[in-house]
Amino acid sequence: MAGRNPGTELELGWISKVYVNRPAVVRHAEQIKKWKTLKGNWQAAWLLKAVTCIDLTTLSGDDTPSNVQRLCFKAKHPIREDLLKALDMHDKGITVGAVCVYPARVSDAVSTLKAAGCNIPVASVAAGFPSGQTPLETKLAEIRLAVEYGAREIDIVISRSLVLTGQWEGLYEEIRLCRAACGEAHMKTILATGELGSLANVYKASMIAMMAGSDFIKTSTGKEVENATFPVGIVMMRAIKEFYWQTGYKVGFKPAGGIRTAKEAITWLMLVKEELGVEWLTPELFRLGASSLLGDIEQQIFYHVTGSYALQHELAMA
Repeated sequence: MAGRNPGTELELGWISKVYVNRPAVVRHAEQIKKWKTLKGNWQAAWLLKAVTCIDLTTLSGDDTPSNVQRLCFKAKHPIREDLLKALDMHDKGITVGAVCVYPARVSDAVSTLKAAGCNIPVASVAAGFPSGQTPLETKLAEIRLAVEYGAREIDIVISRSLVLTGQWEGLYEEIRLCRAACGEAHMKTILATGELGSLANVYKASMIAMMAGSDFIKTSTGKEVENATFPVGIVMMRAIKEFYWQTGYKVGFKPAGGIRTAKEAITWLMLVKEELGVEWLTPELFRLGASSLLGDIEQQIFYHVTGSYALQHELAMA
Protein backbone atom coordinates (compact mmCIF):
# COMPACT_ATOMS: atom_id res chain seq x y z
CA MET A 1 0.00 0.00 0.00
CA ALA A 2 1.33 3.42 -0.96
CA GLY A 3 0.21 4.99 2.33
CA ARG A 4 -2.23 7.77 3.14
CA ASN A 5 -3.64 9.63 0.16
CA PRO A 6 -1.82 12.99 -0.04
CA GLY A 7 -4.05 14.24 -2.84
CA THR A 8 -3.01 15.45 -6.26
CA GLU A 9 -3.11 18.60 -8.29
CA LEU A 10 -6.57 19.37 -9.67
CA GLU A 11 -6.93 17.41 -12.91
CA LEU A 12 -10.19 18.49 -14.54
CA GLY A 13 -9.34 16.29 -17.52
CA TRP A 14 -10.19 13.28 -15.35
CA ILE A 15 -13.83 14.39 -15.10
CA SER A 16 -14.41 16.53 -18.20
CA LYS A 17 -15.82 13.71 -20.34
CA VAL A 18 -17.47 11.56 -17.68
CA TYR A 19 -20.53 9.62 -18.78
CA VAL A 20 -22.37 7.22 -16.50
CA ASN A 21 -24.61 4.61 -18.12
CA ARG A 22 -27.40 4.89 -15.57
CA PRO A 23 -29.58 2.04 -16.90
CA ALA A 24 -26.60 -0.35 -16.76
CA VAL A 25 -25.72 0.77 -13.23
CA VAL A 26 -29.31 0.35 -12.07
CA ARG A 27 -29.53 -3.11 -13.65
CA HIS A 28 -26.36 -4.16 -11.85
CA ALA A 29 -27.76 -2.79 -8.59
CA GLU A 30 -30.96 -4.81 -9.05
CA GLN A 31 -28.89 -7.96 -9.58
CA ILE A 32 -27.04 -7.27 -6.34
CA LYS A 33 -30.32 -7.32 -4.43
CA LYS A 34 -30.90 -10.87 -5.71
CA TRP A 35 -27.59 -12.27 -4.45
CA LYS A 36 -28.08 -15.36 -2.34
CA THR A 37 -28.00 -14.89 1.41
CA LEU A 38 -25.12 -16.53 3.25
CA LYS A 39 -26.00 -19.07 5.92
CA GLY A 40 -24.37 -20.75 8.90
CA ASN A 41 -20.73 -20.15 9.77
CA TRP A 42 -20.15 -18.16 6.57
CA GLN A 43 -22.83 -15.70 7.59
CA ALA A 44 -21.43 -15.42 11.11
CA ALA A 45 -17.93 -14.75 9.76
CA TRP A 46 -19.12 -12.00 7.43
CA LEU A 47 -21.20 -10.45 10.19
CA LEU A 48 -18.23 -10.29 12.55
CA LYS A 49 -16.23 -8.67 9.76
CA ALA A 50 -19.03 -6.13 9.36
CA VAL A 51 -18.91 -5.35 13.09
CA THR A 52 -15.23 -4.39 12.87
CA CYS A 53 -16.08 -1.93 10.07
CA ILE A 54 -18.98 -0.14 11.78
CA ASP A 55 -18.72 3.51 12.72
CA LEU A 56 -21.08 3.26 15.70
CA THR A 57 -22.91 6.55 15.58
CA THR A 58 -25.11 8.84 17.62
CA LEU A 59 -25.98 12.18 16.03
CA SER A 60 -29.05 13.33 17.92
CA GLY A 61 -29.95 16.69 19.34
CA ASP A 62 -30.55 15.09 22.73
CA ASP A 63 -27.15 13.35 23.00
CA THR A 64 -25.75 13.54 26.52
CA PRO A 65 -22.53 12.33 28.19
CA SER A 66 -24.38 9.30 29.56
CA ASN A 67 -25.67 7.96 26.24
CA VAL A 68 -22.28 8.60 24.62
CA GLN A 69 -20.71 6.56 27.43
CA ARG A 70 -23.19 3.76 26.80
CA LEU A 71 -22.36 3.88 23.08
CA CYS A 72 -18.64 3.63 23.87
CA PHE A 73 -19.20 0.59 26.08
CA LYS A 74 -21.12 -1.05 23.24
CA ALA A 75 -18.32 -0.12 20.83
CA LYS A 76 -15.83 -2.04 22.98
CA HIS A 77 -18.22 -4.96 23.55
CA PRO A 78 -20.30 -5.08 20.35
CA ILE A 79 -21.22 -8.76 20.69
CA ARG A 80 -22.05 -10.59 23.91
CA GLU A 81 -19.03 -12.40 25.31
CA ASP A 82 -20.77 -15.79 25.54
CA LEU A 83 -21.77 -15.59 21.86
CA LEU A 84 -18.17 -14.86 20.87
CA LYS A 85 -16.96 -17.77 22.99
CA ALA A 86 -19.41 -20.08 21.22
CA LEU A 87 -17.84 -18.98 17.94
CA ASP A 88 -14.30 -19.25 19.37
CA MET A 89 -13.80 -15.53 18.66
CA HIS A 90 -13.74 -14.21 22.23
CA ASP A 91 -9.99 -13.58 22.20
CA LYS A 92 -9.78 -11.84 18.82
CA GLY A 93 -10.32 -8.31 20.13
CA ILE A 94 -13.44 -7.64 18.10
CA THR A 95 -14.59 -4.04 18.43
CA VAL A 96 -16.31 -1.60 16.09
CA GLY A 97 -14.25 0.55 13.72
CA ALA A 98 -14.93 3.89 15.43
CA VAL A 99 -17.39 5.85 17.53
CA CYS A 100 -18.90 8.80 15.67
CA VAL A 101 -20.41 11.81 17.45
CA TYR A 102 -20.91 15.56 17.16
CA PRO A 103 -17.89 17.78 18.03
CA ALA A 104 -19.43 18.78 21.38
CA ARG A 105 -19.49 15.11 22.46
CA VAL A 106 -15.96 14.18 21.30
CA SER A 107 -14.39 14.79 24.71
CA ASP A 108 -16.99 12.55 26.37
CA ALA A 109 -16.23 9.72 23.94
CA VAL A 110 -12.46 10.12 24.16
CA SER A 111 -12.41 10.10 27.96
CA THR A 112 -14.78 7.13 28.17
CA LEU A 113 -12.79 5.01 25.74
CA LYS A 114 -9.53 5.95 27.45
CA ALA A 115 -10.95 4.93 30.82
CA ALA A 116 -12.06 1.63 29.28
CA GLY A 117 -8.50 0.99 28.11
CA CYS A 118 -9.25 0.62 24.42
CA ASN A 119 -7.87 2.33 21.34
CA ILE A 120 -11.07 2.70 19.31
CA PRO A 121 -10.82 5.99 17.40
CA VAL A 122 -13.37 8.72 17.89
CA ALA A 123 -14.77 10.25 14.72
CA SER A 124 -16.51 13.60 14.63
CA VAL A 125 -18.79 15.07 12.01
CA ALA A 126 -17.85 18.64 11.15
CA ALA A 127 -17.78 21.36 8.47
CA GLY A 128 -21.41 22.36 8.82
CA PHE A 129 -22.88 18.87 9.11
CA PRO A 130 -25.39 17.94 7.80
CA SER A 131 -26.33 20.74 5.39
CA GLY A 132 -22.91 22.20 4.63
CA GLN A 133 -24.57 25.64 4.58
CA THR A 134 -21.96 27.20 6.83
CA PRO A 135 -19.24 29.78 6.04
CA LEU A 136 -15.91 28.15 5.21
CA GLU A 137 -14.16 29.87 8.12
CA THR A 138 -16.67 28.33 10.52
CA LYS A 139 -16.26 24.90 8.94
CA LEU A 140 -12.49 25.01 9.38
CA ALA A 141 -12.77 26.23 12.97
CA GLU A 142 -15.17 23.39 13.79
CA ILE A 143 -12.76 20.82 12.32
CA ARG A 144 -9.84 22.21 14.33
CA LEU A 145 -11.88 22.15 17.53
CA ALA A 146 -12.93 18.52 16.98
CA VAL A 147 -9.29 17.55 16.46
CA GLU A 148 -8.27 19.52 19.54
CA TYR A 149 -10.91 17.65 21.56
CA GLY A 150 -9.32 14.36 20.53
CA ALA A 151 -11.08 13.22 17.34
CA ARG A 152 -8.81 11.02 15.21
CA GLU A 153 -11.21 10.95 12.27
CA ILE A 154 -13.25 13.81 10.84
CA ASP A 155 -16.34 13.31 8.67
CA ILE A 156 -16.72 16.54 6.71
CA VAL A 157 -19.64 17.39 4.44
CA ILE A 158 -19.23 19.18 1.12
CA SER A 159 -21.13 22.20 -0.16
CA ARG A 160 -23.57 20.59 -2.58
CA SER A 161 -24.10 23.89 -4.38
CA LEU A 162 -20.52 23.74 -5.69
CA VAL A 163 -21.31 20.42 -7.39
CA LEU A 164 -24.70 21.47 -8.71
CA THR A 165 -23.23 24.63 -10.28
CA GLY A 166 -20.12 22.91 -11.63
CA GLN A 167 -17.65 24.87 -9.47
CA TRP A 168 -15.09 22.07 -9.36
CA GLU A 169 -12.14 24.34 -8.56
CA GLY A 170 -14.06 25.75 -5.59
CA LEU A 171 -14.98 22.27 -4.36
CA TYR A 172 -11.38 21.11 -4.66
CA GLU A 173 -10.09 24.12 -2.73
CA GLU A 174 -12.69 23.78 0.03
CA ILE A 175 -11.91 20.09 0.61
CA ARG A 176 -8.18 20.81 0.43
CA LEU A 177 -8.49 23.39 3.19
CA CYS A 178 -10.55 20.97 5.29
CA ARG A 179 -7.85 18.33 4.85
CA ALA A 180 -5.22 20.80 6.06
CA ALA A 181 -7.37 21.64 9.10
CA CYS A 182 -7.64 17.92 9.94
CA GLY A 183 -3.88 17.60 10.35
CA GLU A 184 -3.06 14.02 11.33
CA ALA A 185 -6.73 13.11 11.74
CA HIS A 186 -8.06 11.08 8.83
CA MET A 187 -10.73 12.79 6.77
CA LYS A 188 -13.90 11.19 5.41
CA THR A 189 -15.65 13.37 2.85
CA ILE A 190 -19.44 13.10 2.79
CA LEU A 191 -20.82 13.73 -0.69
CA ALA A 192 -24.53 13.71 0.25
CA THR A 193 -25.14 11.85 -2.99
CA GLY A 194 -28.93 12.07 -2.74
CA GLU A 195 -28.63 15.82 -3.30
CA LEU A 196 -26.12 15.87 -6.18
CA GLY A 197 -28.61 15.50 -9.01
CA SER A 198 -27.02 12.73 -11.10
CA LEU A 199 -24.69 9.76 -10.99
CA ALA A 200 -22.26 11.68 -13.20
CA ASN A 201 -22.05 14.35 -10.50
CA VAL A 202 -21.49 11.62 -7.90
CA TYR A 203 -18.51 10.34 -9.92
CA LYS A 204 -17.08 13.82 -10.45
CA ALA A 205 -17.47 14.82 -6.80
CA SER A 206 -15.82 11.53 -5.78
CA MET A 207 -12.80 12.21 -7.98
CA ILE A 208 -12.47 15.83 -6.82
CA ALA A 209 -12.68 14.74 -3.16
CA MET A 210 -9.89 12.21 -3.67
CA MET A 211 -7.73 14.68 -5.60
CA ALA A 212 -8.12 17.04 -2.63
CA GLY A 213 -6.71 14.43 -0.24
CA SER A 214 -9.70 12.60 1.25
CA ASP A 215 -8.85 9.40 3.10
CA PHE A 216 -12.41 8.13 2.60
CA ILE A 217 -15.37 9.13 0.50
CA LYS A 218 -18.76 8.64 2.14
CA THR A 219 -22.19 8.46 0.56
CA SER A 220 -24.44 10.40 2.90
CA THR A 221 -25.02 12.23 6.14
CA GLY A 222 -27.94 9.95 6.98
CA LYS A 223 -30.16 13.03 7.08
CA GLU A 224 -31.02 13.20 3.37
CA VAL A 225 -34.18 11.74 1.85
CA GLU A 226 -32.04 9.28 -0.14
CA ASN A 227 -28.94 7.89 1.52
CA ALA A 228 -26.70 4.90 0.71
CA THR A 229 -27.94 3.12 -2.41
CA PHE A 230 -26.25 0.44 -4.49
CA PRO A 231 -26.15 2.51 -7.74
CA VAL A 232 -24.36 5.31 -5.92
CA GLY A 233 -22.04 2.84 -4.22
CA ILE A 234 -21.09 1.26 -7.54
CA VAL A 235 -20.27 4.65 -9.09
CA MET A 236 -18.22 5.77 -6.09
CA MET A 237 -16.27 2.51 -6.00
CA ARG A 238 -15.54 2.75 -9.72
CA ALA A 239 -14.14 6.24 -9.03
CA ILE A 240 -12.00 4.85 -6.18
CA LYS A 241 -10.67 2.16 -8.51
CA GLU A 242 -9.85 4.73 -11.22
CA PHE A 243 -8.09 6.99 -8.71
CA TYR A 244 -6.03 4.03 -7.50
CA TRP A 245 -5.02 3.15 -11.06
CA GLN A 246 -4.03 6.76 -11.72
CA THR A 247 -2.14 7.46 -8.49
CA GLY A 248 -1.39 4.22 -6.63
CA TYR A 249 -3.24 5.51 -3.54
CA LYS A 250 -6.09 3.56 -1.96
CA VAL A 251 -9.00 5.64 -0.72
CA GLY A 252 -11.59 4.16 1.62
CA PHE A 253 -15.33 3.88 1.06
CA LYS A 254 -18.11 4.44 3.58
CA PRO A 255 -21.79 3.89 2.81
CA ALA A 256 -23.95 5.53 5.46
CA GLY A 257 -27.62 6.15 6.12
CA GLY A 258 -30.43 3.63 6.02
CA ILE A 259 -28.26 0.53 6.55
CA ARG A 260 -30.17 -1.25 9.28
CA THR A 261 -30.06 -5.00 8.68
CA ALA A 262 -27.40 -7.68 8.81
CA LYS A 263 -28.33 -8.75 5.28
CA GLU A 264 -27.71 -5.23 3.96
CA ALA A 265 -24.34 -5.09 5.72
CA ILE A 266 -23.22 -8.38 4.15
CA THR A 267 -24.37 -7.21 0.72
CA TRP A 268 -22.27 -4.05 1.02
CA LEU A 269 -19.26 -6.13 2.05
CA MET A 270 -19.74 -8.45 -0.91
CA LEU A 271 -20.13 -5.50 -3.28
CA VAL A 272 -16.88 -3.97 -2.02
CA LYS A 273 -15.15 -7.33 -2.51
CA GLU A 274 -16.49 -7.54 -6.07
CA GLU A 275 -15.67 -3.96 -7.07
CA LEU A 276 -12.46 -3.22 -5.16
CA GLY A 277 -11.09 -6.54 -3.92
CA VAL A 278 -10.52 -8.19 -0.56
CA GLU A 279 -7.79 -5.70 0.39
CA TRP A 280 -10.54 -3.10 0.88
CA LEU A 281 -12.33 -5.28 3.44
CA THR A 282 -10.56 -3.78 6.44
CA PRO A 283 -11.52 -0.93 8.80
CA GLU A 284 -8.69 1.10 7.25
CA LEU A 285 -10.48 1.13 3.87
CA PHE A 286 -14.12 0.30 4.52
CA ARG A 287 -16.63 1.54 7.08
CA LEU A 288 -20.37 1.25 7.54
CA GLY A 289 -22.03 4.33 8.99
CA ALA A 290 -24.86 3.11 11.19
CA SER A 291 -26.66 3.64 14.47
CA SER A 292 -29.09 0.69 14.61
CA LEU A 293 -27.28 -1.89 12.42
CA LEU A 294 -25.27 -3.45 15.25
CA GLY A 295 -28.43 -4.52 17.07
CA ASP A 296 -29.62 -6.60 14.13
CA ILE A 297 -26.18 -8.13 13.57
CA GLU A 298 -26.00 -9.23 17.21
CA GLN A 299 -29.52 -10.61 16.94
CA GLN A 300 -28.55 -12.71 13.90
CA ILE A 301 -25.42 -14.01 15.65
CA PHE A 302 -27.54 -14.87 18.69
CA TYR A 303 -29.84 -16.90 16.42
CA HIS A 304 -26.88 -18.63 14.76
CA VAL A 305 -25.50 -19.70 18.15
CA THR A 306 -28.72 -20.56 20.02
CA GLY A 307 -31.25 -21.39 17.30
CA SER A 308 -33.71 -18.78 18.55
CA TYR A 309 -33.99 -15.01 18.52
CA ALA A 310 -33.11 -13.00 21.60
CA LEU A 311 -35.79 -11.50 23.83
CA GLN A 312 -35.84 -7.76 24.33
CA HIS A 313 -33.83 -7.84 27.55
CA GLU A 314 -31.18 -10.35 26.42
CA LEU A 315 -29.07 -8.02 24.26
CA ALA A 316 -27.53 -4.76 25.43
CA MET A 317 -28.88 -1.66 23.73
CA ALA A 318 -26.55 -0.14 21.10
